[in-house]
Amino acid sequence: MNAQAQTSILAELRDDGHGGLLYRGSRFLLIRPETLMGAQRAVEEALGPGVGECFAAGGRVGGARATAAVAGEARERLDRLVKMGRELGWGEFGVESWSPVRLVITVRHSPFAEAYGQSQGPVCHLIRGVLEAFAEQLLGRRRQVLETMCAATGGASCRFEARA
Repeated sequence: MNAQAQTSILAELRDDGHGGLLYRGSRFLLIRPETLMGAQRAVEEALGPGVGECFAAGGRVGGARATAAVAGEARERLDRLVKMGRELGWGEFGVESWSPVRLVITVRHSPFAEAYGQSQGPVCHLIRGVLEAFAEQLLGRRRQVLETMCAATGGASCRFEARA
């Protein structure tokens, strides 16, 4: 494992002195999950269930940038990105399945599912979008990611599967 994979993202966060929180030159912010999920619920109520794709699109943008910033072989990059998700407070990420054609990620304690509360369908659209970006870069082509289980619907965890 290289030094990059061993270093905690938390140890590298820096205050830029101008109201910014930086990690390796990229700006981050701390926001309560309830704030974000409150916005998601409000937009869903106004525009309908297709809003999830808008949140997933946001996740793809951030996920693409994060994936591009991590060097190494595909599995090493995946392990670093999974660790980063946990360190950022996005839940306990785990790799259920990994191959050159398939990626299945589980997330226990998703802050999005917990903050959203009970739902009829999956709600972790930001994570799904981030994982779509990961899958595209790690598997070499665009993959649709489906949230096949969500804690907000009663699942023990959230489960995301990249499909061709």
